[in-house]
Amino acid sequence: MTGTTENPGLAPVAEIRDLKVRFATDDAPVDAVKGIDVSAHAGEVLAIVGESGSGKTVTANALLGLLPETATMSGAVIVRGRGGETDVVHASPAKLRAMRGRDAAMVFQEPSTALNPVYTVGWQIAEGLRAHHEGRLSKKEAKAKAVDILRKVGIPDPDRRVDDFPHQFSGGQKQRIVIAMALVLNAGLIIADEPTTALDVTVQAEILELLRACRDEFGATIVLITHNMGVVADLADRVVVMLRGDIVEQAPVRELFANPQQEYTRELLAAVPHVGQGKSALGATTLGTLSEDAAGDRDETRSPAGGGVSSRFARSTTPEVIAPQAPEGSLIVARACEIGYPGRFGRGGVVAVKGVDFHVGPGEVVGLVGESGSGKTTIGRAVVGLTTVVGGSLRVLGQEMNGVKTRQLSPLRPEIGFVFQDPATSFNPLLSIAECIAEPLVVHGKASSVAAARARVDELLDAVRLPTNFGDRFPHELSGGQRQRASLARALALDPKLLIADEPTSALDVSVQAKVLELFVQLQAELGFASLFISHDLAVIDAVSDRIIVLQQGRIQEQGTTAQVLNDPANTYTKELLAALPVPDPVEQAERRALWQAVRRRA
Repeated sequence: MTGTTENPGLAPVAEIRDLKVRFATDDAPVDAVKGIDVSAHAGEVLAIVGESGSGKTVTANALLGLLPETATMSGAVIVRGRGGETDVVHASPAKLRAMRGRDAAMVFQEPSTALNPVYTVGWQIAEGLRAHHEGRLSKKEAKAKAVDILRKVGIPDPDRRVDDFPHQFSGGQKQRIVIAMALVLNAGLIIADEPTTALDVTVQAEILELLRACRDEFGATIVLITHNMGVVADLADRVVVMLRGDIVEQAPVRELFANPQQEYTRELLAAVPHVGQGKSALGATTLGTLSEDAAGDRDETRSPAGGGVSSRFARSTTPEVIAPQAPEGSLIVARACEIGYPGRFGRGGVVAVKGVDFHVGPGEVVGLVGESGSGKTTIGRAVVGLTTVVGGSLRVLGQEMNGVKTRQLSPLRPEIGFVFQDPATSFNPLLSIAECIAEPLVVHGKASSVAAARARVDELLDAVRLPTNFGDRFPHELSGGQRQRASLARALALDPKLLIADEPTSALDVSVQAKVLELFVQLQAELGFASLFISHDLAVIDAVSDRIIVLQQGRIQEQGTTAQVLNDPANTYTKELLAALPVPDPVEQAERRALWQAVRRRA
């Protein structure tokens, strides 16, 4: 790490002393933070990690005084910057407004909600400049500064893109714009709240590079809020581990990963999915060392997870992707399949998936991996008839989906389950969990009412390791992991032959994610359903899959058994996906990052 660690000669940029935060509720008050002490020093990246409900985001929001009116703070929260020292707990609203942006700025988790959709990105960047310069900055000068900061954060063609609206940018570009808004006033403290959670691994790697530049080139101090221990290993200098509002451990990053002192920290690190430690049981021979020989000779030497990174970047010729023969009784068979979306207002349609060949055999789990926009969710939706097959053939449970009529899909519906990425939005908030799970049973005539289905609902709740009395709760009364378990129960209600799982763990904490993945593997082994498991995380795919399909821009780049694809990737894109995946080991991750940077420079 190149960042500055704790320097006793300098006052911390941010200092929290005996901070307590209590929220008033309709029931008893909730103590979200229980008297913690934290400091962030100049030029360092301080990571605050923990599961949902640990208090890490409340702590981050306290630094900017962004807690709701129901919150009561006590203790001291000090932010030091160009405007001097601000005591956030006792500062007036005017003092807080002056401090925000000038001395401290926030990078929010979801840039789509942080950016206003009706204003150009240039206007939104300039808004902060105008607010803090009190009219002394002309529109032309503000726009010039907005263009300059967009260029510094890597937005291509900033002179033109400064006048574009947020929806015209990709997810990674929007996150860069939010970082630009934090940097434009040269704030000394940047608070990044889960800045890479919803991003693909390659885009995540680019955002981490940008945050590193914020520290090394702009001199910013960064407080990083995350549950991704790979990101912590890649970026942080020091780590604070929180649990239920308390700090259980804090240490320099290498010390914490090499020798965690507390049991909770060890459990948190153990829950991180590793490529090679999942269903494929590759053991220590996860990624292997690839030969750079164009003839494809394999070096027999194998290395631990993430090893052999340099050879995985070899720019070898990509072999032709040959789809394996579909076995008898395959539930999904795609041949030269094209999937598209119709055009609007007289415009031509878009073909999102372009001539793919693959299959899902009986009882197997096939992982579908790729970046956003690769077409993986489009394939999942086409399997259940929600997206149109415009060319080739896609047969699902024997039904040809090219040209299928809606009435022909009715017999297929009970045979296919779907686990959505965000169960909070897929559940009806007005229905209890039992009513949500029973709905497929009632709709398909397997039960006359929710009451009649309750025995089956209790059986399903028990299968996904939830207490049966949770059926009487509403979705908002369950945690994210509990909702995802209930979503899995609903998908299995009709004993489907095929399960489509679309990014079912992407928004979960690592420990919750590990439990959901373990549950998925157990249920799949017990019930024998086949599954198309969609994700952008190869470590998650490895934990559940028998075979892997790698998708890029609507085309299959590589497919094979999990061992083949992860041990010995043949395609350059697959190699780069593997290299961009951060590993929870600061020493190894530093080596991987250096090689990743070298590849980007060559590209």
